[in-house]
Amino acid sequence: MRRLIGGAVGLVLVLFMLVPATFAADPTLTHTGRVLIATEGDITVPAGDQADVVVVVNGTATIEGQVNTIVVVDGNAVLTGALTETVVAIRSPVDLGPNTIVRNDVFTLDSLVHKEGNAAVQGEVRDIATQLVGIGFVLGPLLLLLFIGFAIATVAAALLVAALGARQVRAAEALISHQPGEALVAGVLGIFVPILLLVGLFVSVVGVPLALGILFVAWPLVAFLGYIVAGIWIGDWVLARSQPGVVRERPYLAAILGLVLLSIMGLFPPLSAIASLFGYGAVVLLAWRTFRHHGLEGSIAPTASTPAPMPI
Repeated sequence: MRRLIGGAVGLVLVLFMLVPATFAADPTLTHTGRVLIATEGDITVPAGDQADVVVVVNGTATIEGQVNTIVVVDGNAVLTGALTETVVAIRSPVDLGPNTIVRNDVFTLDSLVHKEGNAAVQGEVRDIATQLVGIGFVLGPLLLLLFIGFAIATVAAALLVAALGARQVRAAEALISHQPGEALVAGVLGIFVPILLLVGLFVSVVGVPLALGILFVAWPLVAFLGYIVAGIWIGDWVLARSQPGVVRERPYLAAILGLVLLSIMGLFPPLSAIASLFGYGAVVLLAWRTFRHHGLEGSIAPTASTPAPMPI
């Protein structure tokens, strides 16, 4: 697992951090498309040999020839008389021996760079952690705004569901309240059964369009409705304890309150996932009973109380 994670980190760095360096690369360095990767092992590029990319995880990269990009994770990078464009070292010491030239930058994360003789880094030795902090200052506010935008869109969708399907939402809520075990089982089955169905459909050419419709339209839609139902149920649960005895015809207030609370619960993914699973199961169970012609009358309806219904 460690080498897989390390290799993934190295490849991500190659793709996202080194693209600018690639465009700025010296045109005199050749590119043949040769890529060398080793995990739990060593790679040696002898003098006169060439490779575009060398990635080593838990090993030693010994470079004496020409390598455009070198990535070493939890290992060692030893360059002697080497010509390279970029070096990435993650928890790996870098030894730049005599006659070694790095045309661009050396990116390090918890790594030391040692130069001997006339070894030269024509760019800079950059700390990846410092760059990631700078990127975080830029992306942080954007991600926050994106999160708020998604939350507002989800609340708007919940209000639409509360307006057009209040009766169905109440029935699904009743399943969560009175039949939580069945709703949970339906939620689990609603995850695995579609997978088996999709596998069966994808093996036949005729079933592929239906499989794509289920995978990209029906399944995500039901899951999203389950998330909304879970949020409305949470909102109604809170309102029932703060304002006992009040019956609302349509769960507008519960939709706003519950979806906000569920979004906050998203900071703790297990809590949000469990709540969503109950909502998803309730929608699946309600749909199954309706499909079997029981209709909503066969489901447990929410209990009514004496006070007159309020509009919200």
